[in-house]
Amino acid sequence: MEEKKRRTILNVRDLHVLVRTQEGLSTLVQDINFGIEKGKILGLVGESGSGKTVTSMSILKLHDEKNTEIKGSITLQGRELNGLGNSEMRRIRGRDIAFIMQNPMNAFTPVFTIGHQFIETIQSHTSLTKRQAKELAIDVLESVNLPNPDNLLKNYPFQLSGGMLQRVMIGMAACLKPSVIIADEPTTALDLHSQLLVLRLLDKVRSEYGTSILLISHDLGVISELADDVIVMQHGRIVESANVIDLFDAPQHEYTKKLLRTRPSLYSEKQPYTYML
Repeated sequence: MEEKKRRTILNVRDLHVLVRTQEGLSTLVQDINFGIEKGKILGLVGESGSGKTVTSMSILKLHDEKNTEIKGSITLQGRELNGLGNSEMRRIRGRDIAFIMQNPMNAFTPVFTIGHQFIETIQSHTSLTKRQAKELAIDVLESVNLPNPDNLLKNYPFQLSGGMLQRVMIGMAACLKPSVIIADEPTTALDLHSQLLVLRLLDKVRSEYGTSILLISHDLGVISELADDVIVMQHGRIVESANVIDLFDAPQHEYTKKLLRTRPSLYSEKQPYTYML
């Protein structure tokens, strides 16, 4: 148990998130407890409105502080994040903990090229020169199997497909080798082939860099492809937590059983996709 505690990179304990409304404080999530070990993928599943994104936004401290109250402990490599100021969190976001959004188009500013935004991200967290940052960006884009990265950096976001943008975003998230990547519904807006590519890229990042990943999805088919462990959320609470094999073989909670009965598959019944990374 003590060894597992030492391996835990991200630790969330007794997390409660409350939002101020005209009627008073309303609870969004409560009694959230989980940890992610180094190099592991933790799946966080549940239907829309179950509290998955609220939980991830709390870890990243992206809630509106004026209207949101976060109680509990969130530690990254033993450092308490809850209570840190905005400037400290900005240094941590991207460098120590990265975020992959559901809609890749929302992650980029439309009036700047991919290269401008990629290089700026690298330089904001390192002491690399612009030339060195560009070289790193090109290397990273090659590693996520994007063709002609030098030319791609000159493109604007609208010139890339959703699958290509998502791979760029994974490259940006991985290039600084953060301890944790939070991937919030990273495949939802993509076609089936792009979904498989993105999932394999996330697994590649985990295996090559030892990055821990919090993989958020409403789709248990996606979770079954990658996760080591799974927590299931409903109405702002964790209703089940288990190893991924145990959860799929012997679900305990009725809500989990319902999700499993309705899960889609990433593979067609007749012929699985084949792909190269």
